[in-house]
Amino acid sequence: MAARTEPHHFRMDIEGLRALAVSGVIAFHFGVTSVPGGFVGVDIFFVISGYLITRHIHLEIERTGSLDFLRFYARRARRLLPASCVVILATLFFGYFILSPPEQQLYSKESFYASAYMINMWLISWAADYFAPDAFNNPFIHFWSLSIEEQFYLVWPVLLLLFARLRPGRYGLFLPMALVGVISFAFCWRYTAISQPWAFYFAPFRAWEFACGGLASMISKEAAKRFRLTPVFGWTGIGLIVTAYLGMSEDVPFPGLTALVPVAGTVMVLLSGTRPGPAGPQVLLSLPPLQWLGRISYSLYLWHWPVIVYSSILKPELTIFERFLCLALILGLSVFSYRFVENPMRRNPWLLARTSRSLGFAALLTACGAAAAYGSARVANYNIDPQQNLILRSAERDSSARQFDDGCLLNAQQVQPKPCEFGAKNPGKTIVLFGDSHADHWSTPLISIAKSNQWQLVTYLKSSCPAADITIWNSMLMRNYEECDRWRQLAMREIATRKPDMVIISEYSSAYVKNDVNVISAHQIDAATWARGLRRTVDALGSVVTKIAVLRDGPVHKAYLDKCVARALWQKRAPETCDTPRSGAMEETIPDAERKAISDIGNASYVDITDLFCNRTTCPAMIGGKLTFRDRHHIATPFAATLAAPLQRALFGTMNAGTPTN
Repeated sequence: MAARTEPHHFRMDIEGLRALAVSGVIAFHFGVTSVPGGFVGVDIFFVISGYLITRHIHLEIERTGSLDFLRFYARRARRLLPASCVVILATLFFGYFILSPPEQQLYSKESFYASAYMINMWLISWAADYFAPDAFNNPFIHFWSLSIEEQFYLVWPVLLLLFARLRPGRYGLFLPMALVGVISFAFCWRYTAISQPWAFYFAPFRAWEFACGGLASMISKEAAKRFRLTPVFGWTGIGLIVTAYLGMSEDVPFPGLTALVPVAGTVMVLLSGTRPGPAGPQVLLSLPPLQWLGRISYSLYLWHWPVIVYSSILKPELTIFERFLCLALILGLSVFSYRFVENPMRRNPWLLARTSRSLGFAALLTACGAAAAYGSARVANYNIDPQQNLILRSAERDSSARQFDDGCLLNAQQVQPKPCEFGAKNPGKTIVLFGDSHADHWSTPLISIAKSNQWQLVTYLKSSCPAADITIWNSMLMRNYEECDRWRQLAMREIATRKPDMVIISEYSSAYVKNDVNVISAHQIDAATWARGLRRTVDALGSVVTKIAVLRDGPVHKAYLDKCVARALWQKRAPETCDTPRSGAMEETIPDAERKAISDIGNASYVDITDLFCNRTTCPAMIGGKLTFRDRHHIATPFAATLAAPLQRALFGTMNAGTPTN
């Protein structure tokens, strides 16, 4: 991915580093569990780009006293744009047959931003999590790193020339570059803790990685010779890269401090390569297979992700053999792209003859990508029929609590409880709904129940925060969810003050607890610990509440039902292909532990509502013509609205019951 320059001599170790970088990224995206930190391969690319581009620009400034910006941008355009344009067009074309029209419409917008090398900003605007499961449906998300590189190429030459004019000489350039790196890293570190998408996708917060490469490029061979242990220095760098690949995972706060490991490792390898020797890591990095992979690394990076995304959509559970077929396809497309697109365009005599031709060609390619994105979106919009619209509206429609007030479900940072009240102003009974987003999706039928019985429903809801008294890990914040603990304590005090007739507890238990159905992260706790936390909550509320009902968590489907059903309809397949076997959607370890934990509490009951979603063998994607879940595990609001009567019978007895019962 890191662009080549025209250096004075070819560095085989850099080509080998490219191979290590792209191999790590592909392994991570293929789900190779033995390489959980392969995503840091992108950081290796950033450092390499900073090294090569800074070296090239600095040499030109030293030689001529200035920099030909247009020639520099033309060279980058010839190198990067032709292959990326081909991949964007191919991804849009095959997406027409694989993705549903609503998805085509969404991802056409992303292809537009990818064509303009601004998709990182688009992802920030959506607060997109690179590691979120839904990101694996996005065939253009990998263009985020290319966008950052292009933005770097746009700004970096201007900064270097400015620094050189203000402080002539090698070290005059070194010091301001180091300052830029320190400031960028400080912001990256800070934002990793408070807003990870900004730290991950925003180019200025990644500039320190390019700056590290640039600083390494300014250390001369003479300075490198002073390192008597240069081979050990280089092998230590390889060790840091391997440590990052094997020791990091998506659960580690990233980029932040942890990104220093692969960045430092890459810098050490680059520095050792200024004085190559028979005992250094160049022996490994110059191996023919790594040299070959390094040559096609840019095409490999471009092609691997759409192939993985589309293959996983067509066959969610790929066998080992099918994964090798996908890898063979990626390699084939990459070789073709490198041989017939990358190299011919980069070395085209007609384009090389004049800078204006290269820049005009770049503008044409960008316009072509943008036009294809616009056309794809229009076609997708035309193909959205009433059935697709029904699925789209079902998936997008908020729960009744969210429609009433968007503040009813608190976000990760909010701590102060916000009770939302529905139903009668002078109620005969007061019911409290307490929990996370899985409690929220029950608000629609519960509000209906409250209104029909002249009761009041009060909600205490916080995203990804269970009612069970247990400290959990928050994958977005990348740390223990302290805000959840504080909110829970405050919410329980308020609930106790209200003295409601019933508290209904619902939570996405399989997100927090280790089980065979829904493995999310290494931070999931065991069922026994979870059950003890639930017991503490029920005990605390039981002394002030007449009744407590713990709702068993619902099924977790194998696919995002909104996308799966929409694709099935578009491809003229039955929506039943999206059904999940009950044995794969429901598990018994957590419910058994929960049921046992509260079994001896007299005013608490455990309510199993599985039959609302599943028959004896299957959990359907559609029931009564309605989408059951808007994703894998959140009830679609139109379907939730049909559950008022059976939910009332499960929780309160008959429809005319005046008092909540077991």
